[in-house]
Amino acid sequence: MVKLVYCLRRRADVSPEEFHRYWLNVHGPKVKSVAEVLRARRYVQSHTCAPELNQMLVASRGLAPAYDGVTEVWWDSLEDAQAGMTTPAGAEAAAMLLEDESRFIDFSQSRVFMTTEHSIFDR
Repeated sequence: MVKLVYCLRRRADVSPEEFHRYWLNVHGPKVKSVAEVLRARRYVQSHTCAPELNQMLVASRGLAPAYDGVTEVWWDSLEDAQAGMTTPAGAEAAAMLLEDESRFIDFSQSRVFMTTEHSIFDR
């Protein structure tokens, strides 16, 4: 399987509460509605929590501030991911999701990339 990892930062004009509400309750269902067209197998949102602990981790390592969350999307293969995003229906679905993301995501401060997993342990 291959996985898209999307590290998100919210737009400055969107509160943390509104960012998480919109992402979970509005954007998430939109992604689910086009999952088959995109050939996606799994979609997970990981919302940042524990701001005090995050700040401690950031400070102890001299890192940039934590992202507001991470989206992960899985496909059976790189070919499925490419096909799902490039068919006419897939391209239309991807454009709809991109337009919706512009409502709450700061694209210039976010990162997206494809990965393959290497499991080290699974308890």
